[in-house]
Amino acid sequence: MEAQHEPESLSSPQLAAMRRSMTNGRMALTRRSLLRAGGAGALTVGGLGALGGCGIPPAGRSEADNASDDHSAEEKRVNFSNWTEYMDVSKGNHHPTLEEFQRRTGIKVKYTEDINDNVEFFGKIKPQLAAGQDTGRDLICVTDWLAARMIRLGWTQTLDAANLPHAYANLGQGFRNPDWDPGRAHSYTWTGIPAVIAYNKKATGGRKVTSVSQLLDDPKLKGRVGMLTEMRDTIGMTLLDMGKRPEDVTADEYDAAIARIQKASDRGQIRRFTGNDYTGDLTKGDLAACLAWAGDLIQLQADNPEIEFAIPDAGYMTATDNLLIPNKARHKKNAERLIDYFYEPKVAAKIAAYINYVCPVDGVRDELAKIDKKLADNPLILPDEEMAAKSHAFRTLSSKEETAFEDKFAKLTGA
Repeated sequence: MEAQHEPESLSSPQLAAMRRSMTNGRMALTRRSLLRAGGAGALTVGGLGALGGCGIPPAGRSEADNASDDHSAEEKRVNFSNWTEYMDVSKGNHHPTLEEFQRRTGIKVKYTEDINDNVEFFGKIKPQLAAGQDTGRDLICVTDWLAARMIRLGWTQTLDAANLPHAYANLGQGFRNPDWDPGRAHSYTWTGIPAVIAYNKKATGGRKVTSVSQLLDDPKLKGRVGMLTEMRDTIGMTLLDMGKRPEDVTADEYDAAIARIQKASDRGQIRRFTGNDYTGDLTKGDLAACLAWAGDLIQLQADNPEIEFAIPDAGYMTATDNLLIPNKARHKKNAERLIDYFYEPKVAAKIAAYINYVCPVDGVRDELAKIDKKLADNPLILPDEEMAAKSHAFRTLSSKEETAFEDKFAKLTGA
């Protein structure tokens, strides 16, 4: 890997964007539904300094630097750090899928729910990674932008395909080749996080809302529209509606999307820019329609039959959370075996049935139907071919681009 020149400190716009995301945006809530948890306060933003330059220089590392002595054979264990509410749970706080892996392989899983947000978690492991030391974790789960950053810095290990037969065979086509990890050399998808359109049929008078154009231009929705505080989702959905591709967005196209949303905001079309707090307003009808995250909608629809969602013909945005093995992990092969286990359809179905996000595993439908046919038929969990073809991801931005883009978005949203 070539030497890294990416600065470690983040700009004010980038830090501001992360604060928004952690307090009420996707980074804070999408992995643990407030509806399931019964309501939780906003997460701490104290970890923001982790990415803000803590005196550790960037370190470009070679594959030789990344490699470590693998103790998987003599130490039958694997240490796995994940988000809360991101694994199936049974009575007594057991994790059935992990316990089955232990019974089958003899490998003990130390499962820790110690990821509350990406930035805070990165702050925990960054000093060891920068120093070329073991983080104490063999497997971690982070969102695509942080996965991309860690891979660029050379802080993740290259996966051995020989230990990942199920993962290699069953990874869904739409997840196989992100621009930040071509061919999934360093990562595998844990779950997809789609942004779609949601609306309250009672509040719309029974009318469907199926496009961003309706959100921004329909006078009957004036003052009752919500857009998201996540830049990539709101701008990405608007770009798609304008016939542009977020995968290769230019600065001029980005500016055009900003201008379009600004125009709608100036004439009072948009009620507000929201994080997950749109859920209450949508249920009450204060928001007639909004951009929304799929994991929330499955829970909302269970409680309110008036809530509907739409996949725009123009397409929708998807982010991912991803499994990676950090440098110097002691149990690399054991971690790879665990990744591969999650890609067995029967195992993947159990996890999907619990967390309700897009499952990246092909061949899971029949197994999920045995658990809950409604979930197996829900395109927010298992997109059909037509929906999968409409999925788009925002391209990876350089640090300079992200600073400029987030600054313009902050001015738009009033953040």
